[in-house]
Amino acid sequence: MKQDMIAILDLGSTKNTVLARAIRALGVYSEIHPHDITPERLAALPNVKGVVLFGGENRCVDGVNVDVDPAIYSLGIPVMAIDHPAAKVENLPAMPDEAALKAWLFDVCKAEANWNMKNFIADQIELVKKQVGDGKVLLALSGGVDSSVVAALLIKAIGKQLVCVHVNHGLMRKNESEMVCKVFGENLGANLIYKDCTDRFLDKLAGVGDPEAKRKIIGGEFIRVFEEEARKLEGIEFLGQGTIYPDIVESGTKTAKMVKSHHNVGGLPPDLQFKLVEPLLQLFKDEVRACGVELGLPPEMVYRQPFPGPGLGVRCLGAITRDRLAALRESDAILRDEFAKCGLAQKVWQYFTLIPDFRSTGVKNNARAFEWPVIIRAVNTVDAMTATVEEIPWEILKKITARILAEVPGVNRVCMDLTPKPCGTIEWE
Repeated sequence: MKQDMIAILDLGSTKNTVLARAIRALGVYSEIHPHDITPERLAALPNVKGVVLFGGENRCVDGVNVDVDPAIYSLGIPVMAIDHPAAKVENLPAMPDEAALKAWLFDVCKAEANWNMKNFIADQIELVKKQVGDGKVLLALSGGVDSSVVAALLIKAIGKQLVCVHVNHGLMRKNESEMVCKVFGENLGANLIYKDCTDRFLDKLAGVGDPEAKRKIIGGEFIRVFEEEARKLEGIEFLGQGTIYPDIVESGTKTAKMVKSHHNVGGLPPDLQFKLVEPLLQLFKDEVRACGVELGLPPEMVYRQPFPGPGLGVRCLGAITRDRLAALRESDAILRDEFAKCGLAQKVWQYFTLIPDFRSTGVKNNARAFEWPVIIRAVNTVDAMTATVEEIPWEILKKITARILAEVPGVNRVCMDLTPKPCGTIEWE
């Protein structure tokens, strides 16, 4: 069953994703497209029931106000204009309320409320079967939410044609690879290949401090590992990936600068030998979890804390060193342990520690200690596009601080990041 669609044309608003999610919450699928999409391309999109022209503070690009092709008004598709001086439609406030949006979707556009995970899964199974045929798909199975949901969906679609590979790049959280092998290899019976490539990745990253360069090295090396594994197998043509909608949006649009490249968006080498299978490409993070629930994955897997593809590589700030990485892994394990004990593990969407590549003066054992600070980050969000900082009780913070200072070598300070998104991103790099 193909879902009806509302196309949001990006004319400079910083709230494109807010509107997209509001429309989806009413049961209608929505997508964000560039302002200069051609009328032909727009008309060719599947089941387009309405178009939103969404202007905003970034509408002026290189001194010129961007706009749509006027021929779009002649397609016979209802148009809503928000913060945009379009003719033939009445301007609305910066964001329509739910009642106005609902009236436009269902009374004007005649859209059906058929966007839900059951229909999404059915569509993706059909699309994956059509794309893959009798071929085989190689999937990077990190054990995170995205890769787990991709694995479950692909197993439902193509069964034993899926080959899962777990790569330990040396940037995993404490005991994480062991857990992945147990859950997927033993409990779920996945066709799982385990590769410990710690030295390979850390050697490549030695001395590299630029965040974008680190992401691209990690992403590129991941692909190389999969290519090597594919050569050992027969019939591998496809690479499965857990790319989701915020990955695409944050990697840059024509009216918004890139926030950061994602390892599965901007880090792919030009000589990639696989065709990509990305069944979650349309979903926001909360929708990925809803998809996992619909697929029958256990709650502890579906609601697991998000973890970036580059892992601790983007939390060991600057050039990665093995001793600082080890300290980061231990401090993160302490934070997660204490959050689990006090009930914050399920309340806080994402929480982790970071260690920057500088030291500060302190005192340990009555002697000067020139060691690293640990920074705690704990945020709540719905779609990963905006985030608020969780207020951690003082007694819990003091206990976490005491444990980190006592148990983690090389650390003499603990700090708390109080910055929401925007203007700070969730990750520091």
